[in-house]
Amino acid sequence: MIRVENVMRCFTAPGGREVRAVDGISFHVAPGEVFGLLGPNGAGKTTTLRIILGLLRPTSGQASIGGYGVAESPDEVKRQVGIVSAGAALYQHLTVREMLLFCADLYRTPPSQAGEELERLSLLLGFKDYIDRRCGTLSTGQRQRVHLARALIHRPPVLLLDEPTSGLDVLGSQVVAEFIALARSEGRAVLLTTHQLDEAERLCDRFGLLHRGRLVRTGTLTELRQISGCNSLVEMFLKLAASVDERAIE
Repeated sequence: MIRVENVMRCFTAPGGREVRAVDGISFHVAPGEVFGLLGPNGAGKTTTLRIILGLLRPTSGQASIGGYGVAESPDEVKRQVGIVSAGAALYQHLTVREMLLFCADLYRTPPSQAGEELERLSLLLGFKDYIDRRCGTLSTGQRQRVHLARALIHRPPVLLLDEPTSGLDVLGSQVVAEFIALARSEGRAVLLTTHQLDEAERLCDRFGLLHRGRLVRTGTLTELRQISGCNSLVEMFLKLAASVDERAIE
């Protein structure tokens, strides 16, 4: 469903030095799978998402969603994707209902289908009691539920989640975990970026460890444990990242 092939993105830093924010990475995400693209801040996670969405052109390589090339069919790609980002905002003066139906209309979702999906999501995500309140009056946890519903309102087969639990407490993070489980059960392909490796262990089916723009390893938790000899993602990432840094120095 999501396919990234040998994607590289270079920038020119002050002084004319070339920086490879994304350095020839390849991975895929199947329907019903949650793939965690993991790494510290600055590893290239958000840049990769922007390339997949067609917001940035890769210097080389290609990305596709559902068989549609990002460069060749950008509008079709965007119609197939739902996005959850820590930096996203809501229209403060719209009610939750108005906000979500407006978003559905942007994706050209038929009104009857949008209404049905709104009703379904209000029950699944638990915001039915405040569906007619203005977004500006909602708590952080309530707003997060609306963000999640906005990603699903047009029934996309693919979800891109960029640091979705950033700034949330334990209860808010649990809402995100339940949302991801729902997406998986409905057969959606989910790409999750995060630097919180312990949290990723309980959310993802497979992982890609990203370090300085390079995809150091990919695999399930069991496979990565066998490769690294470490038990947790934190331990194995530190070990693998250190080996990459040593080779770079040599």
